[in-house]
Amino acid sequence: MQDILAPYRIRNVPYYQPVGREVELFAAASAQRLPVMLKGPTGCGKTRFVEYMAATLNQPLVTVACNEDTTASDLLGRFLLGGDRTEWHDGPLTTAVRHGALCYLDEVVEARPDALVVIHPLTDERRMLALDRRGELVHAHPDFRLVVSYNPGYQSFGKDLKTSTRQRFGAIEFRYPDEAVETAIVAHEGEVDRALAAQLVRIAAQSRELRGRGLAEGISTRMLVHACALIRAGIDAPAACSLAMTCPLTDDDEVKAALDGFVRAQFGA
Repeated sequence: MQDILAPYRIRNVPYYQPVGREVELFAAASAQRLPVMLKGPTGCGKTRFVEYMAATLNQPLVTVACNEDTTASDLLGRFLLGGDRTEWHDGPLTTAVRHGALCYLDEVVEARPDALVVIHPLTDERRMLALDRRGELVHAHPDFRLVVSYNPGYQSFGKDLKTSTRQRFGAIEFRYPDEAVETAIVAHEGEVDRALAAQLVRIAAQSRELRGRGLAEGISTRMLVHACALIRAGIDAPAACSLAMTCPLTDDDEVKAALDGFVRAQFGA
């Protein structure tokens, strides 16, 4: 018999450095089949955390990277032409619901409103999914779990979850780790020594102090790892920081100058 979830099984537990009680809390929520919302800035480790927990709990992981074009059909599925007739193809959410996987909707707030509405019956005692186009009501497999993430920083741009949606989830808040933990993460993920990792982390910490004062967000842990890859490839540290960290963040000359000053303070001109 075909294993529908085979492509979604995580074979090896990915590296993840806990920064609080998030592992304990997620495991408890999963045991109670409680939908979970992960809140935190871009690049702080939310997706890696979900991958780590799925592997740890031995749950297949179906991930959907939501964007402004994500509709209900993208989650549920659609009829597609196959030969001389149309055939129904389950979408990623339906696959997870039907067969029992952890479904992760990344940056769910970006999806269209109709996509958000379809998850509501999955987040209460009904645990069901209505496929109106197919005339089918799918009751969730006992192993189905739902996790969403979003960035509260988007609130200032009118991107936020409705209260009616928020109240259906338990929430775990993510922040960037403290300096020692983030240094360990960057050294491991970036494959660099701790001294270099510490310099990059200090730059990131200074940039995050500019949040709300010219920057929507500071330099993320992900960006630090990208800079490490460039440095390992032979790019000098200031140029790597410019390419991977400071230039992508802003087009404002004054803010860019401040960020470049943070880099010079660590690596010189």
